[in-house]
Amino acid sequence: MALPKANRLKSRKDFQAVFREGIRRHGSYLTLRALKPLCSSKPSLDTATQATQIIDSARVVSTRIGISISTKVSKRAVVRNRIKRQITAALYNLLPKLSPGWRLVVIVKPTAAESKCVSPQFLQELEQLLAQAEVFDGNS
Repeated sequence: MALPKANRLKSRKDFQAVFREGIRRHGSYLTLRALKPLCSSKPSLDTATQATQIIDSARVVSTRIGISISTKVSKRAVVRNRIKRQITAALYNLLPKLSPGWRLVVIVKPTAAESKCVSPQFLQELEQLLAQAEVFDGNS
């Protein structure tokens, strides 16, 4: 159950922007970095500019998410990939509740591998972190 392509944070530039400008929320297993969407609602009289604003707003609609997991969590790729799949599945369940336009990076802490953390724990912690960051619909 991978995230849809429109909801994936891929480029290095996007990751750097989230790390540089985003807000941080910490949990026991995960850290959430979140960057609010840009609100560019400048009134203009030119129809060409309005067309580009419509295209820009369509581009902003999807929330994009990246997962960062270091070799400090585990030296074994099998363990890191299992944790990443569990977090992706939890995020897939939360995707309809998220406000559009956010850029999120989920960072996994080494305690996640040490404590044999399971999917419901990731889901619960992600819900708490997203609520603290006010990323859910109706909170922004």
